[in-house]
Amino acid sequence: MARILFYVQHILGVGHQTRAAAIARALRAAGLEVTYVTGGSEDLALDLNGATIVQLPPTRATDASFKTLVDENGHPIDANWEQRRRSLLLETFQNTAPDAVLIEGYPFARRRFQFELLPLLKAAKARGTPVAISVRDILVQKKNPDRVQETIDIVNTYCTTVLVHGDPAFIAFDETFPAADAIADKIQYTGYISSDSNTPNALISPPRKREGVVVSVGGGAVGAPLVRAALAARPLTRFRDAPWRIITGPNFPKSERLKLSAPEGVTLETFSTRFRDMLAQSALSVSQAGYNTIMDLLATETPAVLAPFSQDGETEQSVRAKLLANEAGFNVVSEAALTPSRLARAIDETALKHAPDPSAQPSSVKNAIRLNGASETAHRMVDLVALTP
Repeated sequence: MARILFYVQHILGVGHQTRAAAIARALRAAGLEVTYVTGGSEDLALDLNGATIVQLPPTRATDASFKTLVDENGHPIDANWEQRRRSLLLETFQNTAPDAVLIEGYPFARRRFQFELLPLLKAAKARGTPVAISVRDILVQKKNPDRVQETIDIVNTYCTTVLVHGDPAFIAFDETFPAADAIADKIQYTGYISSDSNTPNALISPPRKREGVVVSVGGGAVGAPLVRAALAARPLTRFRDAPWRIITGPNFPKSERLKLSAPEGVTLETFSTRFRDMLAQSALSVSQAGYNTIMDLLATETPAVLAPFSQDGETEQSVRAKLLANEAGFNVVSEAALTPSRLARAIDETALKHAPDPSAQPSSVKNAIRLNGASETAHRMVDLVALTP
């Protein structure tokens, strides 16, 4: 059985892990042996379809600026911590002797982990092991041209292919990575990664009736402003007497959670393994504009108000929301303009214009783009394994 070493590092939200877990399941379903190397928190329950997990010393960002990373005890990471991580990662590579390596993000993201990833790339090149980079459709745009050139140099020197989990029918990679022409021969689009039928999060059957509102903020680390605005907006909307479910996410700040008070008709939850079913049964969604949430909204055809996260120079969600702003079923409120009254108005406008209709045709976006990204990624990795001497 061919072996894949899959490196994943999340430091704030859970979107990267959710997407990577879907890929790991698809790799296993394709008959590949997977060693899943994670450097994020150890408290995520992931369905990896039997992949072997190697836990590196975990780290997380203290806030959305990503400037400070801390270890599992809350202490800033240092050179000794880096050495422990690097040694364990390289030891795992040597012991696994993979037929191919798959790295999530780097060098397009996660540059802070270059201390261990560049040595991994060098070890793979020395051994003749092909390397694929797993990257989402939209990048946070870099202002430093030197960083862009460094990314190009690393890809051209060490990487066999760049698997973009998107579809140019929605957005081409060069729209947020303008230097894509320099690595054009390595870019392959896989289509978008959406929950598959083997996961608890998959939609089991279409609902007979939709009611109420679901408010979600992904992992929750930066979701407090939207949750507060949604709670204050509820009595101002046509859904004031309908059930609301607010999913705060596992990383929602404890200090913010203690401030929340759920009035009658509102349910506060930390996490749901059946989020997609929940969306499919709801009349409307209020959320940010993260990759995974948008895939769930497209899959369930749930009308949605998007308030994209845009603090600390983050552009990814704003770009995605802007692309969807003119699509049927979507309404966008910028984070800077987010107030209870504006959110309430957007909720009512969306509900009146786009009431769910089970007999309606899927949105033009859903019709245009491919949503089989996990299985297509697995197929590309099978092809990559064939390059191993």
